[in-house]
Amino acid sequence: MSEQVPTVGRIVHYRLSDPDATLINVPQRVGNRARMGDTYPALVVRNNGGSVNLQVFLDGSDSYWATSRTEGEDGGHWSWPPRA
Repeated sequence: MSEQVPTVGRIVHYRLSDPDATLINVPQRVGNRARMGDTYPALVVRNNGGSVNLQVFLDGSDSYWATSRTEGEDGGHWSWPPRA
């Protein structure tokens, strides 16, 4: 885990869990199919002091609301983008 603090407005990477993908892949959704392990950019909209709420930008016209997520490498967690 990093020493950085995820402040409002920062972009992080969010890795989908299997339940995330199931919630996203509804018939009325427009965009490519979401799969467990897919990583998408996400905007930090609130820091809860140990977890964050994220607006995840999917591959299409939809987004996904991921609440109370913690930093990590597994599905259902966010991570900092690698430095270029």
